[in-house]
Amino acid sequence: MNNNIKNICVVLPTYNEVGNIHKTLEKIFLNQTVLHDYKLSVLVVDDNSPDNTAELVRDLIPKYSGLTLMSGEKKGLGDAYKRGINYALKNLKADLIIQMDADGQHDPGLIPKFIGLAKNYDVVIGSRFVEGGSTPYFSSYRLLLSKLGNFLVRYLGGAYVLRDCTSGYRVIKRELLERCQFSSFPTRGYSFQSWLICELLRQGATIKESPIIFAKRETGKSKLSLADQLEFFLNIVKIRFNNSEDFLKYCLVGSSGVIINLGVYYYLTRFVSFPITLSSPLAIEISIISNFFLNNFWTFKTRPTKKSLQIRMLNFHLVAGVAGIINYLLFLVLVYLVNIYDILAVVFGIAIGIIFNYAGNSLWTFRKEIKKPLYIGGKDEKE
Repeated sequence: MNNNIKNICVVLPTYNEVGNIHKTLEKIFLNQTVLHDYKLSVLVVDDNSPDNTAELVRDLIPKYSGLTLMSGEKKGLGDAYKRGINYALKNLKADLIIQMDADGQHDPGLIPKFIGLAKNYDVVIGSRFVEGGSTPYFSSYRLLLSKLGNFLVRYLGGAYVLRDCTSGYRVIKRELLERCQFSSFPTRGYSFQSWLICELLRQGATIKESPIIFAKRETGKSKLSLADQLEFFLNIVKIRFNNSEDFLKYCLVGSSGVIINLGVYYYLTRFVSFPITLSSPLAIEISIISNFFLNNFWTFKTRPTKKSLQIRMLNFHLVAGVAGIINYLLFLVLVYLVNIYDILAVVFGIAIGIIFNYAGNSLWTFRKEIKKPLYIGGKDEKE
């Protein structure tokens, strides 16, 4: 056993879970019989459920000495986790925080296994999308939504080393959570999970994904609303660019590229009488070359890489080239089909390519070398 880990707290957000909470708590506390060297507690964070979930939990406190109840205004899953995790760290002195759902879809019987894995990793994720994991009760729409969300978090949010970025079943060490400034997370709903995992990666966390079978909800309804889905997609870009000095530099370089692009285009079409169908791609090409050298020798100069200058330039060109094609096609559509003024069409095309350019080049062309290895996979080593 890891002597540095003594207190374990399961933070359990609830809203209208009166039909599930008793069974979930019972299964969680059963683990205490095998976790002899640990003190297991559960913090239920209830958002004033109108179905009397809090009252039921309050009645169970005499039965389970490690059970604590917090109540508050309904503001979403993320807000509940922020309050719950802060309380568990400060008041319950938790060394490990376990995040899980109260609706029975996460198997509490996996807690001892996850705690064992936490001896060697900073974070353990109950993963639905590694080998051995599954979502047998997901509808086609829910599966598509989940896969799309994971794709966006991985490749735009920067968590490309993971398979399940949106899983709500996690074990996280105290020292990692203490580095997170929850008050700066601009999310109250389900996107908190994605924001948190990206922040943990940014802090250098070693992460283990362990397979889970996502069970069927026995009673009640899913709390995933349309507003939560919209918040999730709006926060993807914020997650990636949060507190990013590299992104600010990239934006400055991109701004210079915009000036070069527009300047070359304006010169070719107004002073050299080049046709606009040739002037636009030539202006894009010149701005790509300029942006590469500025990003290589300024924006990403501190990132260690084994790639040669030629390979980096080729990669940068491929990423920017795809964005340039999108830029050019949009330009043609706006000019010839929508009849927008050509200079304005150039600006629209540039705007569309900004996010794709930064994400692609940051994650591929100038990708950071990972000094602290991450174990990713579904098969667990012997504990």
